[in-house]
Amino acid sequence: VTSNLNRRIYEHKKKLIKGFTEKHSINRLVYFEIFQTPTDAIRREKQLKKWHRAWKITLIEKLNPDWIDLYETSLQE
Repeated sequence: VTSNLNRRIYEHKKKLIKGFTEKHSINRLVYFEIFQTPTDAIRREKQLKKWHRAWKITLIEKLNPDWIDLYETSLQE
């Protein structure tokens, strides 16, 4: 959850944030959702964390079948 997605992805790409993404060298944005309130975003994040990996992959591939890095293609514009 973030209020500035561009900044957050940049921080991950530059490994400025310690944690899961740094440890596993995860640095591509392939899916995101936008919410009106932080509470709604946190609720959705908690929901997704409970999902099986296959369900998450299906969700991503519905909107981004080629797993394109969305940060590189649209968010920097």
